[in-house]
Amino acid sequence: MKQRFQILIQGAVQGVGFRPFVYKLAHELNLNGIIANNVNGVSIDVEGDEYLLNEFISRIKSEKPAHSIINNINIGKFELKGYDDFKIIDSESQGEPDAIILPDIAVCDECLSEMFDPDNRRFLYPFINCTNCGPRFSIIESLPYDRSNTSMKQFEMCDECKSEYENPLDRRFHAQPIACPKCGPQVQLLNHHGKIICEREVAISETVQKIKEGKIIALKGLGGFQLIVNAGIDDAVKILRHRKHRDEKPFALMFPSIEMIKEHCIVSGVEENTLLSSESPIVLLRKKSDFRYPVSCIQHPTKWRAASSISESVAPKNPYLGVMLPYTPLHHLIIKEFGQPVIATSGNISEEPMCIDENEAIERLSGIVDYFLVHNRPIIRPVDDSVVRIVKDKLVILRRARGYSPLPLSITNAAEENFICVGGHLKNTVSVKKGNKVFISQHIGDLENTEAEKYFRNTISDFKQMYKVNPAYLVHDLHPDYTSTKYCSAQNLKAIPVQHHLAHIAGCYEENHLEGKCFAVCWDGTGYGFDKTIWGGEFFTYSEEEFSRVAHFKKFRIPGGDAAIKDTRRSLTGILYEIFGNDIPFAKLNRAIPENELLLFAQMLDKNINCFATTSVGRIFDAVSSLLNICSKSSYEGQAAMMLEFAADQTTLSRYDFNLTDNSIFIVDWQPMFEQMIDEIFRGIDASVISAKFHNTLVEIIITLSKKIGLTDIILTGGCFQNVFLLERTIDRLVEEKFNPHWNKIVPTNDGGISFGQAVFANHILKRQNKTKINQTEKIGA
Repeated sequence: MKQRFQILIQGAVQGVGFRPFVYKLAHELNLNGIIANNVNGVSIDVEGDEYLLNEFISRIKSEKPAHSIINNINIGKFELKGYDDFKIIDSESQGEPDAIILPDIAVCDECLSEMFDPDNRRFLYPFINCTNCGPRFSIIESLPYDRSNTSMKQFEMCDECKSEYENPLDRRFHAQPIACPKCGPQVQLLNHHGKIICEREVAISETVQKIKEGKIIALKGLGGFQLIVNAGIDDAVKILRHRKHRDEKPFALMFPSIEMIKEHCIVSGVEENTLLSSESPIVLLRKKSDFRYPVSCIQHPTKWRAASSISESVAPKNPYLGVMLPYTPLHHLIIKEFGQPVIATSGNISEEPMCIDENEAIERLSGIVDYFLVHNRPIIRPVDDSVVRIVKDKLVILRRARGYSPLPLSITNAAEENFICVGGHLKNTVSVKKGNKVFISQHIGDLENTEAEKYFRNTISDFKQMYKVNPAYLVHDLHPDYTSTKYCSAQNLKAIPVQHHLAHIAGCYEENHLEGKCFAVCWDGTGYGFDKTIWGGEFFTYSEEEFSRVAHFKKFRIPGGDAAIKDTRRSLTGILYEIFGNDIPFAKLNRAIPENELLLFAQMLDKNINCFATTSVGRIFDAVSSLLNICSKSSYEGQAAMMLEFAADQTTLSRYDFNLTDNSIFIVDWQPMFEQMIDEIFRGIDASVISAKFHNTLVEIIITLSKKIGLTDIILTGGCFQNVFLLERTIDRLVEEKFNPHWNKIVPTNDGGISFGQAVFANHILKRQNKTKINQTEKIGA
């Protein structure tokens, strides 16, 4: 018996070859009807025998295109219309958008094969793509995902491309960015003043030659400009550091092949699969070397003897490299011809957003680069490279951007209200909560300058327009001085403030699909507390219904305000002053830092001049790093803690003592730990052993409090848990003690995850409020 089904498929179903897939399937099953993109996803109106229609729906679910995600299928039955064929029709642009925009996808093997085939018409064409790969999020202006709504609209298809685009049996059937050398974007090589030197294939060959010579190239990539430098020329790397004002922060590397990565790094199976994935992120891998990384090598980097040709200046004092493979055709053309790894870092001045426009790049980057390799396909929004690592064989995203954003996360028990969450101050992202989905923006960065603030505001406007959100609320951090908080204050909307650490906890709670009450550990550098002091060593019990701060680290004061973030001696002095007052035992410390500098900080504490109180574990890491002479001044966020982690001896299992004061809440007293560390320094115990024992002590603090609180599910979140030594040892000990540990994976544990956590926490608040209103109404009705 013939039936007519109207089907709405929602999810990531635009830009992945979904309509061509359905078209072919319908013809195979002799079904008639139409299919179109709309603002909600893909709509299908189809007729045929009922058993074939049921098979049609079943096979859509089981055979869907690789990059597609089906969240929901709605089916309605209607009177027969009498279709005599199955067609793809023009998209419908009316209505409230609910479709999911796909991230940019790394170039596929089929396109690469064609690009390097001399007989193919796209031979060596740097913008080859198909329905399975290529730009998506970086070129789309609005939904639905059609060429007319992307930055490709200015390129009129030639007859050959149009024929492929309209052929249902072709891989490029309805591939919106379809292009070829005849009708698509082209590249140009410019000097640092912006004057054209050469174009097309010659521009790429000339670029490779300049890289070989050690020149700095600004390459217009998929989501913005990257700075490309020969990683084997130490002087070139040092020049880049000098011009970019980036003293020691590691640079990411792009390698020609997975085989070459394995020559330089230790690569597990999971790490290899991640590198080769369509997301193609930067993956943090341990360097191969002919020794383990002792403290002496961290303190004296000239002793590092990395077993590779890569300049030590790429990632100084660091046993890890951030590596990736080429992910666009243009990258493949350059790296294949060059044949060696290159630095591929964000095209910006340090701490500013990356450039996406040629004119902007020439204005902002001409003092850094020697040449520009540009193209004429506009980039709609900046999308930086994602950064990930593997922990316990699981992917952990540290920076969520290309390949992952803006895919949404679903939240359980969603409130009716929609809202926008503006994140924190560092590693900023913004999130839009719409229905039961949270759309997390790409990495924006630190809101420390006007360029970053402009990018932040543009991203909010971009997401509001993209998803047609009319927010009932703006959700922000509790800190009154954050740029994001001030933005909310200036808007004519109701605001929901969310405490920093509760945002971390709520986000981790939701992404791990937890239910009921859990015990949450949240450690980081800075978070504004309810008492208007700086928190960062926090323990909560948490559920959708309630939360309670049940423990925190003992407070100490730090002299000098924000300067303490980079000058770790200030955190150390704060700890020492808390223990010893003005009688700091300098003779016992055996330190390289002049005594008079520490005395100056101690005097500031004594007179309480520009000092702030904190419970921050991040600052305790800084203090220990300074105490051990590992890092007294950080040139980038988290450096001191990272170097302390790298110094830790993996074989040491012992720990220091600590006290727990049980008043209304537990106070973790770190004084016994520091006294024992100082004693061991005086006795000449190696810093690698002291670092390991410090980490082990933190682990046992978590275990001890977990036992006292008595809940099974334990959350580990906050920036300190980017530390793999700390995270993995804590996980192992919790499992050993029969607890269930949970940590961030698809949402960053650092402040890049704050906006998602704000969305979850605000949703919990609104659900509680709505529930209270319903209960009150029921009582009135009774």
